[in-house]
Amino acid sequence: MGAFFLIFAGLLASGIPIALTLGMAGTAYLYLSGNGMMVLMLPQRMMAGIDQFVLLTIPLFLLAGALMNVGGVTDRIVHFARAMVGHRRGGMSSVSILSSGFFAGISGSATAEASALGSILIPTMSKQGMPAAYAAALIAVSSVMGPIIPPSITMIIYGVLSGTSIGQLFLAGIAPGIAIAGGLLAYATWRAKRDGFPMTERVNGKERWKATVRTLPALLLPAIILVGIKAGIFTPTEAAAVAVAYALVIGFIYRDLTLRRVWNAMIATTLVSASILFITSMASVVSFVFTLEQVPQHIAELVLSITEDPWLILLLLNLLLLVLGMFLEPISILILTMPILLKFQAMIDMDPVQFGTVVVLNVVIGMATPPVGILLFIASAISGEPVTRVIREALPLVGICIAVLALIALVPALSLALPNTLF
Repeated sequence: MGAFFLIFAGLLASGIPIALTLGMAGTAYLYLSGNGMMVLMLPQRMMAGIDQFVLLTIPLFLLAGALMNVGGVTDRIVHFARAMVGHRRGGMSSVSILSSGFFAGISGSATAEASALGSILIPTMSKQGMPAAYAAALIAVSSVMGPIIPPSITMIIYGVLSGTSIGQLFLAGIAPGIAIAGGLLAYATWRAKRDGFPMTERVNGKERWKATVRTLPALLLPAIILVGIKAGIFTPTEAAAVAVAYALVIGFIYRDLTLRRVWNAMIATTLVSASILFITSMASVVSFVFTLEQVPQHIAELVLSITEDPWLILLLLNLLLLVLGMFLEPISILILTMPILLKFQAMIDMDPVQFGTVVVLNVVIGMATPPVGILLFIASAISGEPVTRVIREALPLVGICIAVLALIALVPALSLALPNTLF
């Protein structure tokens, strides 16, 4: 397998997109290992990797988030958060964190969250006297909540690949999302006091009520999805279709949606969905190669030769995923490593839902870690600040996320309380 990793690293370093890198490395390895005839099976493997009914949830949830974004829901969420906590010292930093948490319950995508909220909140925080690099780092790391709080695209991919209940994974992601929001709010409050960020005028009760009423329909979407799945009213795929219908209804009721905006949302969703599913299909090629060469078994034997302690195995797994997250995007990591992950899960005998939560949290934290954290580059581009400054400001925020990850890994009740209660 050394030849595969050398080819993969060389192609990735040359700037070839990750999806093509996965497919080309897998194909080249089959030829070099004398299995050239198996290349004829690759189109079939690619189609099998995406020919799953539950994957329809990805474009549907993305479309629901896009419809709400173009329909003005993002602005209403920011206004609501500002009405609730904007009066605190450095209040816009708290507004950014809460807005990220609320928007996560709509989009399920970290990059969509960073782009939508960053364009609104980074300039606003800068005008309030906060360093632009700090504002960008806060948006980048807060957006990690997008793939954790349901509905989560990354949770769906993990559930499809591992056979774990998507409904239970959705519920398990709520506690980590809240814990990250709480940790970031505590840091933002301390930072505001330390640096003397300005305070703004408190919004009166009438304005708070109006902001709540205008935003409530959007905030109800995650509850509708979870209650519908739990009650057996609809499956996760049907829940995604309900989310689209709900987004259309409230968009036209508020008169924020037009046919033009719906069309733009559909185009944006198509582009993002195509890229996700293309990566998924290409990564299926690598998964086939790993299975053929029994890579999961070899890695499991290597780990067991080092230690048989479940806690040390879990620590090694977390370190491996965090390092991979620095260079690859979450869906690629999941598809590449799923056979290995399932071996690890059996070795440490961890609950499948808790294990899935730990894995997803690991790979999405990687989106905000240097050197290739995509969220850092999105926030840097919006703010106009060099990415090195944004990284420097993001490091303590990423540390908070890693602390939450450790808690979720060590305390099963944090992620399993809701799934065990409701399922």
